[in-house]
Amino acid sequence: MYIIAGLGNPGGKYENTRHNVGFHVIDTLADRMGIRVDEKKHFALCGKGILAGERVVLLKPQTYMNNSGQSLRAAADFYKVEPEQIIVISDDIDLEQGQLRIRLKGSAGGHNGLKSIIQHLGAQDFPRVRVGIGGKPEGWDLADYVLGQLKGNDAEAMQNAYHTAADAVEAMISEGGDIAMNRYNRKPEKQKKEKKPENKAAPAVPPAEDKSKAEGNG
Repeated sequence: MYIIAGLGNPGGKYENTRHNVGFHVIDTLADRMGIRVDEKKHFALCGKGILAGERVVLLKPQTYMNNSGQSLRAAADFYKVEPEQIIVISDDIDLEQGQLRIRLKGSAGGHNGLKSIIQHLGAQDFPRVRVGIGGKPEGWDLADYVLGQLKGNDAEAMQNAYHTAADAVEAMISEGGDIAMNRYNRKPEKQKKEKKPENKAAPAVPPAEDKSKAEGNG
């Protein structure tokens, strides 16, 4: 079993912001699996199904970004999964828009959602998929940028990124983390040129709302 958690902030005002990349990738996976992510459990919205032949729980923490670890800890304890069986999807301001970076373990890299998860799990060895949203323009406040609405070409580019990130999550489960990293840790244009092999299998990888709670570093 795997827990696949997409990070974001709950509520309509944050729905289409750069910081909610993780929620959108979860929605993309849910559409592919034909399930709904609407069960309220583990301080999150959850959905259960099968992905790449494995049982998975899709998770959208409702704790606000900076407290994401509270939800992941509750889910991990309930399903009795190890950190290696938790895949976390988040935004990244240090990557080009739409670029992916898969890691099987590591530090938070300045992202407050990942920092919270590391603190609550007491471990760094959980796989993560970071989706680039591009760096903030000069003179912009970081919180204003990551909590800004995606519009026009930016919104279209991110829609493509959500599907690519969903592909990457499937590959991590069905073919293993190393293969997924080799395939998807590239510039966006190279990711598009790389075709996904067919029928290839490999071992799987082992509260009150305010701006300070919602922001977190991108």
